[in-house]
Amino acid sequence: MRQGYVYILASKRNGTLYTGVTSDLAHRLYEHQNNLTPGFTSKYGTKTLVWFETHDLITDAISREKTIKKWPRKWKLDLIETMNPDWADIAHYLL
Repeated sequence: MRQGYVYILASKRNGTLYTGVTSDLAHRLYEHQNNLTPGFTSKYGTKTLVWFETHDLITDAISREKTIKKWPRKWKLDLIETMNPDWADIAHYLL
């Protein structure tokens, strides 16, 4: 099985949020940031990586993503601010 990532992108601090899952976070971010896939992130400009979590198994990452997507917005904001209180773009951690 492959490793997986759950991630949250934001349009700006306290702005629109997008929660996703992938097995290749660096590649997926490239796609989001360059509008290579039409959809939510292109429409709402959610391109800043503000939170992510690594899982040993992609299946665990998928389960976690589904859970987070059901959360109230406040919980997602708290999750982001625990790891990234300044809402900085943390994509450089992947390089």
